[in-house]
Amino acid sequence: RTMTKTSKTVLFFGNERLATGVSTSTPTLKALIKGGYEVKAVIIAQSEIGPSRKGRDLEIQKVADENSIPVLIIDDLKAELDKIKALACDVGVLVAYGKIVPESIIKAMPNGIINIHPSLLPLHRGPTPIESVILNGERETGVSLMKLVKELDAGPVIEQTRISLAGNESKQELADKCAQTGADLVIKNLPAILDGTAPASEQNDAHATYDEQIQKADGIIDWNESAATISRKIRAYAGWPRSRTQIGTTDVIITSSKTIEGQGEPGQPYKYESGLAIYCGQGSLLIEKLIPAGKKEMTGQAFLAGYKI
Repeated sequence: RTMTKTSKTVLFFGNERLATGVSTSTPTLKALIKGGYEVKAVIIAQSEIGPSRKGRDLEIQKVADENSIPVLIIDDLKAELDKIKALACDVGVLVAYGKIVPESIIKAMPNGIINIHPSLLPLHRGPTPIESVILNGERETGVSLMKLVKELDAGPVIEQTRISLAGNESKQELADKCAQTGADLVIKNLPAILDGTAPASEQNDAHATYDEQIQKADGIIDWNESAATISRKIRAYAGWPRSRTQIGTTDVIITSSKTIEGQGEPGQPYKYESGLAIYCGQGSLLIEKLIPAGKKEMTGQAFLAGYKI
């Protein structure tokens, strides 16, 4: 018998790592497979598997392999337009692809491409929405499901989910929460997207904010800043570029900290109760965990026991 074609073919773009230096459980790809959608291929950009990411196999590759979905590494999408058209997908789903998608590719699918963006658009357009809400100490963020257009993060929004923040989330925790929220939004809205009935509201460009790329140098701690600012940076830069400093003569990466009272010479380490603290421009930072050069992660207490400060 002939199979009647159901409109359930999807082309997946991206690696689902919603922030720098985080891992992912690929909830969107898994939800699409579980939901009975036929994912024809996963497209990732070459830049995502370059030398700087050595040793960090993409989780999406493993899930695709387990489900016999081809993974295509494509840097120049425009050059592969024919290959993408030949896949004959009804819709694209994009989660952390990391490159601008040309209009010809968006138009190659009858229902376009839908994108999970981990912010309340039009706020936090750009590459670092998760890091930026942590850096700014914001108390709310969210996830937007939007239709991709050629301008950066400017497409009509199909649905948003708000996420309230306690103010101490790690970057990994927030990325995980946004990824799961995004997957739920995709599965909920995809039937309406495929039959053309999904409502989408234009963004108000006048309210748009844009986040900058994070640079490696941003990870060097400036102890003249307030303890609150440094503490947020330690969370936002976890994984990459990581928060680096010198304690005594030892190069360290600080991985976990909390703010405490205490005023002194900025950058000066001292013993606080049984732990290690460092004076900041305003307040002090209690160092909960750190990685000394060439060693494994340890507590501030263990560092005090083994190193001269």
